[in-house]
Amino acid sequence: MYGGRSSEHEVSLASAAAVFANLDRARYEPVPIRIEKDGRWALADRAPIAVSAAEVIEHARLEAARPARSGREVHLVARPSAETILSIDRRTAERPDEGHAVVTGLNLDAIFPVLHGPFGEDGTIQGLLELANVPYVGAGVLASAVGMDKALMKVVFAGAGLPICPYRVVLRHEWQQRPQAMAAEIEAALGYPMFVKPANLGSSVGISKAKTRGDLIEAVELAGEFDRKIVIEAAVREAREIECGVLGNDVPQASVPGEVVPSREFYDYEAKYLDAASTVIIPADLEPAIAAEVQRLSIGAFQAIDCAGMARVDFLLSKADGAIFVNEVNTIPGFTTISMYSKLWGASGVTYPVLLDRLIALALERHAEKQQLRTSVT
Repeated sequence: MYGGRSSEHEVSLASAAAVFANLDRARYEPVPIRIEKDGRWALADRAPIAVSAAEVIEHARLEAARPARSGREVHLVARPSAETILSIDRRTAERPDEGHAVVTGLNLDAIFPVLHGPFGEDGTIQGLLELANVPYVGAGVLASAVGMDKALMKVVFAGAGLPICPYRVVLRHEWQQRPQAMAAEIEAALGYPMFVKPANLGSSVGISKAKTRGDLIEAVELAGEFDRKIVIEAAVREAREIECGVLGNDVPQASVPGEVVPSREFYDYEAKYLDAASTVIIPADLEPAIAAEVQRLSIGAFQAIDCAGMARVDFLLSKADGAIFVNEVNTIPGFTTISMYSKLWGASGVTYPVLLDRLIALALERHAEKQQLRTSVT
């Protein structure tokens, strides 16, 4: 299941292409369910093409600009049923407005959501799949929602005793009422430079680095275009960007840590997906004790939000004093050809096809565990 209504729609198509290319056809029969930008679900005529992330993103931009195509729309049956989805082909009708169409029910063994951002990674799809009682890959409703909201995530991390950067949360309507006063308060609390982010988004969409009052005001206004809640963080001195993969359910494992060396001042959307000059170092050049601490904190962050299946945990490591800060957890990390999650596990001895096998097995395991719960007191 891929695409979606968020601004990360194009990234999702790129991720889904890589997943389709690496699923073992001797074991699986993948069914492509694409969610268009207007929210329409469709049984795709063909699987997404596995090309470079930049090419897929550019193709998706062109596709998104076109009107939604007619075809086999898909509806999830939001209750336990032998038919997981209903595929409706209206093209067979001479008069579609008369309601004549061919309806086909499909029973799916599991759903693999490859949806980044709101309306896919934030617990909304997961809640729908819970209603349908169908196994699905990755985090549940709670972990997805907390993992999407950077402001709430920091509250949970702090409660679990995990190290986080100093930060402030601004609501868009409050900022609009007194931007200069709030900017002064944030300056006094955090100092420059600082990073400004939409609370509920990923892929570095809407993120800016502010070095002056003018930068801060522009950055908050940009982030406010993507979310009503904005997170502002103090920058870490001479920060190295370290990432670690986590895999598992109740007994998760951490991959070797990796380091991102962005081609730009920080790892923004262009550096991640459109600029081939950014580099990754796997495993990261870290002292053994630091690498072990990154792995320990990764599992701690994973468990703090009650995650399942997979996650990529991002860190900031100060070159100045060696301090480690947990930045965020990504509950549906990128699966593009240049994404870190699969590369981290590849360096840890888990190839991409085996990684997909394990994720599907973990989804079935978690689902089977839920079926053992009592739903009645009598």
